[in-house]
Amino acid sequence: MRTSKFTNSTLAAASAFIAIMAANPAAAQEIEGSGITISGSAALTTDYRFRGVSLSGGDIAIQGSVNLNHDSGFYTGVWASSLEGKLNPYGGTEVDVYAGWAGEVASGVSVDVSLVYYVYPNGIAGADLNYFEPIVKVSGTLGPVDMTVGGSYSWKQDSLGGNDNLYGWVDLAAAIPETPITLKAHLGYTDGALAPPLLAGTLDDTGLDWALGADYAVTDNLTFGVQYTGVEGPSINRFTDDSILATLTFAF
Repeated sequence: MRTSKFTNSTLAAASAFIAIMAANPAAAQEIEGSGITISGSAALTTDYRFRGVSLSGGDIAIQGSVNLNHDSGFYTGVWASSLEGKLNPYGGTEVDVYAGWAGEVASGVSVDVSLVYYVYPNGIAGADLNYFEPIVKVSGTLGPVDMTVGGSYSWKQDSLGGNDNLYGWVDLAAAIPETPITLKAHLGYTDGALAPPLLAGTLDDTGLDWALGADYAVTDNLTFGVQYTGVEGPSINRFTDDSILATLTFAF
């Protein structure tokens, strides 16, 4: 896997992020009388890793989201990230459009069911790159630890080479009492077209990804996170190699 330089588009994206931060937007806003709340985020990360695999070529990525959340639990939104522009065939942008429902189904147990549509608007012309993925997450607590167990399945689609993809994961988070620090851990398993070993050039279409890290709440809206992440399979520089990531996120 080739390396890449810090591009002009990345510099522009970083400048846009700084502008968003400087604007200091207000907290999530409710549309009066509608039951709808508008929220979002802007983030700057040293590397965009999707389930442990770099989609920004090891370069800085700017990311952001806008969400509409209804009191009933239904929601919809858009999340976007810059990519490595030379990482063919996907181009320089990923846009995820999603909708779903989230809510408590039992005391201390919440469910989140959604459908995500991954879109690559400036990918190679004529290439079928976009794909759908339903996702189910169940969240609860084990003593001081917040736990989320999730699963997703992308059926056979042309963008996945005519194959399907199954992904399951567990996320753990534990706040350190009387500090702004939250410890986090992640373990994921892929079976199908997006398995890290397969993307790295082997014939193995199964593989693990993992991460250990911590978030520091600088303010109520601003969070700085650091994590170590890796995947199973060949280690390709700036693609599937182990990496330490740093992310600054502003939520509003």
